[in-house]
Amino acid sequence: MVRRIAIGACLAAAVMVAAASLDAQPAAPAAADDLPEVLLSRQVLAARGLAVGDVVRLSGDPSGSDPRSFRVVGSYEPMPNPVRLTADRLEARLHLPDLLALTADPSSPHVPDAISSINVKLVDPAAATSFARDLSARLPSLQARASRDEDEGRNPFEVLERFHLAIALVTVTTSAIFLLALMVMLADERREAIRILRLIGLTRRRVLWQVLLEGSFIALAGAAFGVGLALASQGAFNAYLQWRYDTTLVFVRITTSVVWRSVAFAVPLGVLASLGASWALVRNDMVRR
Repeated sequence: MVRRIAIGACLAAAVMVAAASLDAQPAAPAAADDLPEVLLSRQVLAARGLAVGDVVRLSGDPSGSDPRSFRVVGSYEPMPNPVRLTADRLEARLHLPDLLALTADPSSPHVPDAISSINVKLVDPAAATSFARDLSARLPSLQARASRDEDEGRNPFEVLERFHLAIALVTVTTSAIFLLALMVMLADERREAIRILRLIGLTRRRVLWQVLLEGSFIALAGAAFGVGLALASQGAFNAYLQWRYDTTLVFVRITTSVVWRSVAFAVPLGVLASLGASWALVRNDMVRR
């Protein structure tokens, strides 16, 4: 089976498939074994009904002109990329010589031999900045920079991190205010109980210590419930979002640092809220009333 697919763009060894036309044509089985090999993404196989062993015709021109035949030898899952979350991952991977032959411009014979960029992976990632600086000093015509030194204004992950930080601050602040109001209401309902404790001889410090212990227990229980709920629901969130966007990207991951950070915020806020709400009742001598 021969399928004709137009190629829209090329990125390194990955080719974005534009799928301009699909025309089934007979092909000689013996000739298919001599064709160059290609890997198609899972999304392409599912969208076009292809299978391993089929013959496809790829073109470097979006119009589909001058196509070349390739034999599908397998499929792969595209690397998850949050920047391209809503894009259809219609991609193909070719051997570099086949990719250059497919996309080369006949009017520029030197283009296949030209290199525009090289990625270098260091043994010590912390030395990336110094390596880029030394390389630029040795080769002034070469522009070298560390990928982590990308402009923060153009880095979508940096913007996303700041957005999450802003949401977290607003959520924690409003939750603390709501918790304080709730604890004030609970402390006001316990006015009679606090009067009885003071009447039987308990000091203000002893009552405050009791309230502090109760607040600590409630805060720990609330933090444990929240962490447990997050751990139990992260699988459902990931499953739904991965199905919705057809990707293997992990959207929610509860790590140990996230758990300890949540506990470090929740417990002190709960204790301070209960202590502050009860102090207004304990500081006055209710026994004289």
